[in-house]
Amino acid sequence: MCRNIHTLYNFDPPATSEEVRAAALQYVRKISGYSKPSAANEEAFNRAVEEVAAASEQLLESLVTAAPPRNREVETAKARLRAEKRFG
Repeated sequence: MCRNIHTLYNFDPPATSEEVRAAALQYVRKISGYSKPSAANEEAFNRAVEEVAAASEQLLESLVTAAPPRNREVETAKARLRAEKRFG
């Protein structure tokens, strides 16, 4: 369920708002137990997604590091190699 939650900090180019929102959606789905909330809970669910996304964007903008930005393609290749070793 949390496969869209990845490290979003210190990449070149930086994480997009869509990536942050996708991670927020997966997080809210995980902690609520809903992949799609009922009509009675939809407003609270959507509000939580937006608030988590806003807090996440604020966090990403506030963090500082001396490390050079990571390359998305290199990190993706590393992840694929780990998955290949793990799953064959």
